[in-house]
Amino acid sequence: MQKIAMLGSGFIGRFYADSLQGYRNKDKIVSIYSRREESAKKFAEDYAVDFWTTDMEVAIARPEVDVVCISLPNHLHEAAVMLCCKHKKAVITTKPLGRNATEAKRMLEAVEQAGIFNGYLEDLVYTPKFIKAHESVKNGALGRILWAKSRETHPGPHSDWFWDIEQAGGGCILDLGCHCVEITRSYIGKDIRPVEVMCWADTQVKPIDAEDHSIGLVKYENGAIGQFEVSWTFRGGLDLRDEVMGTEGTIWTNSFLRTGFEMFTTGKGADYVAEKAESNSGWLFPVGDELNELGYNHMFMDMFNSLEQGKAPKETFYDGYVVNCILDAAYRSAKSKSWEPVQLDIWRGKTGVSKDSHLTAYDKDHYLVKEEVTHYGAKKLILKEKATGKIIERILN
Repeated sequence: MQKIAMLGSGFIGRFYADSLQGYRNKDKIVSIYSRREESAKKFAEDYAVDFWTTDMEVAIARPEVDVVCISLPNHLHEAAVMLCCKHKKAVITTKPLGRNATEAKRMLEAVEQAGIFNGYLEDLVYTPKFIKAHESVKNGALGRILWAKSRETHPGPHSDWFWDIEQAGGGCILDLGCHCVEITRSYIGKDIRPVEVMCWADTQVKPIDAEDHSIGLVKYENGAIGQFEVSWTFRGGLDLRDEVMGTEGTIWTNSFLRTGFEMFTTGKGADYVAEKAESNSGWLFPVGDELNELGYNHMFMDMFNSLEQGKAPKETFYDGYVVNCILDAAYRSAKSKSWEPVQLDIWRGKTGVSKDSHLTAYDKDHYLVKEEVTHYGAKKLILKEKATGKIIERILN
């Protein structure tokens, strides 16, 4: 059983609490910190938490607290992490780790110097569909991974601080791109170094200083490409989709907007349908178990099982740091309109990886371009002559 100090009583804190005190059914929030007294009191009442406070350090330092869960606005992450280091408390934090790579690096170095357990709460790499797809990729079902794409779009976040560039650190790139980058990075291989980023971003709809729409490409050292599509301008709900393409296959997943659960209602008596749903009438697409479909249950199981077993979880502060470095490059690229290098002061993966060869030998004289069976039953080969480079086709009876 883990006894948890929850920092933050808002939207994500309540999502976390629902999972923490539900799935494993043995962990307990024993301390809640909120910046507003009324919010702390209400959270304590709703989740049967014995202690509440508006003093962050008091919430963290309580002797019964085993692990601190940070569900605070981005600009408060570093202060909270440093207090966890001071009091030697295990810490898990919501995404993104920092508002930028500089903040993230300071937090990474602090927790490692303090020798405390650290977990990065990237829930979308714990969804049931991702876990299954990722296992297939690791087992070689798709061959060599060439391209991984992740899309997260919706009408915009719930709380005011997200829309303030100083508190948040950025717009949809930081808020949603952190999910997409870690998803695609996981498919390509977290030990493969991200090299450079090309990114477009703009403020198309919202009256804010940050970007509300962006598309980016992340080039990896082995030649693979990661792609993210993020937006706070999308109408129609929360759209979570991933695609992975390899030399031997493809995976498509749709995690939220099309769930296999469709409902029509006039709206009479309807209330909450799904996260970021824009309507409670007409044709709707509910989610059977949001906590599970969004990865929270598997995420906390991994965090606490890893803590109890004395090992690192699947996602650590190091992963959050790498993601922040990639997103920093995306922001630079959006301004320069050029490929920008990913500046990684700390890299713990492979080095000197060359691009995998795209040349597949058919026989001693030819490379195979394509093999197919035609509509009239013949087997056709498209080949490239090794000596001359000439492309030829051969029909096999």
